[in-house]
Amino acid sequence: MKTEQTPRREAVTGAAGCLTAVLGALAGFAVWLPYGRRGLFGSFEGETNPDLLRLGLPVLMLGGTATALAIFVAVRGRWRTALGLAAAIAGLAAFGYGFDVLAGPQATRHCAPSC
Repeated sequence: MKTEQTPRREAVTGAAGCLTAVLGALAGFAVWLPYGRRGLFGSFEGETNPDLLRLGLPVLMLGGTATALAIFVAVRGRWRTALGLAAAIAGLAAFGYGFDVLAGPQATRHCAPSC
């Protein structure tokens, strides 16, 4: 059922959607930050993992944005759009796990507990 919205209500809804997307991206960055700091600045013998910046940051920021927007459109009752965004989130998660985007430096992952 399509309802007519006033231009002001459309503007408020659009602004709320943009704010939701920005907050989701910030949440993705906040999740990435502990892994990124440890991997980029070398926690073991100065070894760094630049894949954290090239793959990890975009995947988590896109995932945070997509998650926030999926919740936003689900609350508004647009279930097909929410399901599409959920599928995109699942694809991003599969990509992230497949390429191990949150991995720390190589030496710390394979180090014995005595290190």
